[in-house]
Amino acid sequence: MRITTSSARRRRAGYVTAAGLLGLLAAAGTPAYAATDGSVVRTPDAPPSGHSAPAGTADVAQGAAQGTAHGAAQGTARSAAQGAAHGAARSASGVPLGISRLAEGAGRQVAITIDDGPDPRWTPQVLETLRKNHVKATFCMIGTKAQKYPELVRAVAADGHQLCDHSVDHDVTMDHKPVAYQRQQILDGKAMIEKAVPGVPVTYYRAPGGAFTPDSRAIAAASGMRPLGWSVDPQDWNRPGLKAILAAVEGKLPQQPTVLFHDGGGDRSETVAALKEYLPWLKEQGYGFSFPARTA
Repeated sequence: MRITTSSARRRRAGYVTAAGLLGLLAAAGTPAYAATDGSVVRTPDAPPSGHSAPAGTADVAQGAAQGTAHGAAQGTARSAAQGAAHGAARSASGVPLGISRLAEGAGRQVAITIDDGPDPRWTPQVLETLRKNHVKATFCMIGTKAQKYPELVRAVAADGHQLCDHSVDHDVTMDHKPVAYQRQQILDGKAMIEKAVPGVPVTYYRAPGGAFTPDSRAIAAASGMRPLGWSVDPQDWNRPGLKAILAAVEGKLPQQPTVLFHDGGGDRSETVAALKEYLPWLKEQGYGFSFPARTA
């Protein structure tokens, strides 16, 4: 069928609009899905193999990117807007359903996150290192450990750090479990942390091993917790050596990175040593510190 001049003009306009939206995303420094956090693009929210990489349903960036790509293929920007709206979906509480992987604020900001504690040996050492460097972090705590060491939860909160629910007992297969089980792991873990520090909010939920599902994200967001991923993972939990950890976290950093460390789950001497070098290095590079984004 012959394409009229007006039809061709409309088609070109659709491509230009979609390309313009992609350009805006790039200019804003939105990281590409699975480009920096080790995630693997699979079925929605399926976890990757191993302990760490956070595979999750697309966040705002993925939704917008998918929408713009589809819109370009169809010669219209309508799908771009729909994809962005889907990625930016919020719960009734107003907390976004998308997985946060960016630090709050503009410019050179870094969000430091600490997982798998609290631990009576390593958490105090991590706290001391953060205190000496005047850095606030987000501690993703396992409920049973918070229940066992409530004084450490209080110490973290007293230093002005943010609290994050890391489930009841760190079941990395919970994305394959019934929704009722996921709800119990998320809400009971949150309650265990809150019991140690009444009145202090638990503002994030990080799935064990990054094993998010659409249901787990919705449950967390409905209870006021932003689903939390990461964009830099040195795999310190695996004890690869101080040089390997530093190489991973001092390499090419995405814009406004969220960096993953651990204060529980084993010997964390390498983590403590890495933080002692990494935090001053970030300051020398002109970075500031903030918490992971909760609303954007």
